[in-house]
Amino acid sequence: MATDLDFIEFVYDCIRDTGAIRHKRMFGECMFYCDDRAVILVTNNTAHVKILPETTAIFANFGITPDKAFPYDGAREHYVLDIENTDLAIEIIRTLARILPVPKPKKSKR
Repeated sequence: MATDLDFIEFVYDCIRDTGAIRHKRMFGECMFYCDDRAVILVTNNTAHVKILPETTAIFANFGITPDKAFPYDGAREHYVLDIENTDLAIEIIRTLARILPVPKPKKSKR
């Protein structure tokens, strides 16, 4: 099941004040980027974030035990993010944008 455009717009509206947010649709799903770092993966109308010590600590600080799920076949397990909890989502995005490396540019095939 592909993610609905309405849900993608809803996620964007919840997090757009976080920084330089953009998104890219891929295979009917969507990746959200903050400062060119992949921060939220949206599949099947569900927001996912990487399981890292920093994200685990943020959930704990909010008193939340997050659900875990595999966003797609072959993916690593991720935390399920309640995107409606905007304070939590913004804190996670800001942290991931700070700690994740900027992807290296792809080399030209020429």
